Amino acid sequence: MILLSQIMNYDNDIDGVAMNPSIDQPYVLALPSYAATAWYHKRLPAEHPDLKAFLKEVEHFALTDYTAALQEGNAISDAQRDATAQKLHDYTGLPVDYIKKADLRINGGEFEKTLQGDKDLDTGRLDSRFSGPTMDKLSQFSYYDPQSSAMSSAYIAAFNDYARNTLHYGNSPAFGDGYQEYKFFSDAIMKWDFSHKQPNTDFPIHGAVNVLPDLASAMKHNPSLKVMLNQGYYDLGTPYYEGIYEMKHLPISRDLSNNIQIVQYESGHMVYANQNALTQLHDNVAKFITQTHSAPAAVPAK
Repeated sequence: MILLSQIMNYDNDIDGVAMNPSIDQPYVLALPSYAATAWYHKRLPAEHPDLKAFLKEVEHFALTDYTAALQEGNAISDAQRDATAQKLHDYTGLPVDYIKKADLRINGGEFEKTLQGDKDLDTGRLDSRFSGPTMDKLSQFSYYDPQSSAMSSAYIAAFNDYARNTLHYGNSPAFGDGYQEYKFFSDAIMKWDFSHKQPNTDFPIHGAVNVLPDLASAMKHNPSLKVMLNQGYYDLGTPYYEGIYEMKHLPISRDLSNNIQIVQYESGHMVYANQNALTQLHDNVAKFITQTHSAPAAVPAK
């Protein structure tokens, strides 16, 4: 199984976390991606020449001191609040006063809006290497994704050319007058039924989708199943540490967890949008497939 930029438990979503008070995990899991983004845009107050070493430091802080501070809620002491805010400033470049005003909790949209706000720039969501002019200097969130504005036209053009000229879909009399509309961003997701019946349960859950039990069940039924997760450091849609955390919290044995391989790239949600990352992704996936491929058993001679 090859995964790309995953989220398997939507309670870990950094975009909707403000609607789920008392659940602080998304802030913890997004922090390393905030740090990587601030590092890329040179917004950190100190130099960190080694990105991977820096992120290991941030990951440790996220799971320890930051988690402890968030767990205190309104009971947090002034000293702990001040120390945590200062550390978040060191790791994200965001102003200390802003961090305190946000109660140490900055969601994805706020980070994208604020990181380069002094330059009147919004930061990309699906690939935070991208930046674009802010739509509203006074808004709390970014109103668009600069990454999408920079790249979407290429995807749409390629799809339309393939659909019309190769598949001949959407341009025949059967579809009525003119071309069928291809909706790049559709509101159909608002009509989806997100209820999900997990393995070994009697009824579906009507809430945030969590398919970790499904993957765990598949790995238990087939102990030979290998899983590869590919992630971009600059992905604020599905932060890379959220994926690592989920893989570490699959309800499986330690032995089965050895079947999981996780690889990060200096790219975003669409890892292949970076030429070097595309080459690395291709080579890593090819190697993974080769290593996990089982040749068919030889057919006995008659």
